[in-house]
Amino acid sequence: MEYLRLGQSGLKVSRLCLGTMNMGSPAWKPWIFDERQSEPIVRHALEAGVNFIDLADFYSAGIGEVVVGRILKRLVRRDEVVITTKVGYDMASHPNAGGHSRKHIMYGIDASLQRLDMDYVDIYMLHFFDVNTPVEETMCALNDVVQAGKARYLGVSTMYTWQFAKIMQACEQHHWHKPINMQLQLNVAYREEEREMIPYCLDQGVGVSVFSPLARGLLSGDAQSTRNQTDFFTAQMYGDSCSQRIAASVARVAARRGVSAAQVAQAWVLNRPGVVSMLVGADSAAQFDSALAALETRLDEDELHELERNYTPCDLINDYSAGCRIAREPRPAQGVFRQADT
Repeated sequence: MEYLRLGQSGLKVSRLCLGTMNMGSPAWKPWIFDERQSEPIVRHALEAGVNFIDLADFYSAGIGEVVVGRILKRLVRRDEVVITTKVGYDMASHPNAGGHSRKHIMYGIDASLQRLDMDYVDIYMLHFFDVNTPVEETMCALNDVVQAGKARYLGVSTMYTWQFAKIMQACEQHHWHKPINMQLQLNVAYREEEREMIPYCLDQGVGVSVFSPLARGLLSGDAQSTRNQTDFFTAQMYGDSCSQRIAASVARVAARRGVSAAQVAQAWVLNRPGVVSMLVGADSAAQFDSALAALETRLDEDELHELERNYTPCDLINDYSAGCRIAREPRPAQGVFRQADT
């Protein structure tokens, strides 16, 4: 396992980060593993050298933190791992049960620490950009969380570059702790973050960690999984013909090499400029091992061309574009132009 500093911080994290959205309670989603099923995966990742574990309060409505916290307590010393959890999505039905207000952040960190049975998390992360709360309120509260010793560092996830710039500017102006980690979606079928966000992170010394390297299973040939058959987000994000053509290219490169499509797609992500760590949400030890193999996989020029030749720009994937993204396919003409399009 290789370890890199996260941005300009002194924190060293493994290049593979164990994603835990699939651990908690199947009562939340049918594809979630319970504690007994999750423990072998966590153990395998730790034995492979992973020290970076990603969680969120929202996963399994809090049960994910409970389950993973108990497993980690049995398997590893607290100081040997880097634990991140996120705050923001609604955890109940009352008006202040979500978002990034001071009230919810202060409640959220205490609730997460209680569920995890830990004194602190290493990185406390905004799950998105809350457009309804002033940036200064959010970042002042997060600075206080660090000052209180409840988190060692701060992180952010899934937002527009201009929103992240507002966060960094507020921290600079008020001398607050700045985020050291940006967690974003990146894969060979979705590369929009390479236009602005990743270059901005490189400029600002922020470490990038990547989730969904397999485009929710599309690039591994697992589009018929339980998750993808019960999760409409997959079709919304990757249901276009462009994504299908890219998946076919991944399969062709994998067949030429004699390896899995997942290994090829993960290798592409791990070799992108600026990427420090890649999240792996494995359902088995074998799935995790494909990511381990990807660490040593170097793609040649012909393979890269085949993987990238079908890519076309698309709308950003985030909370603000959900349900209104324009597919990467021609839209039919309308009105006076309808006749000309036939």
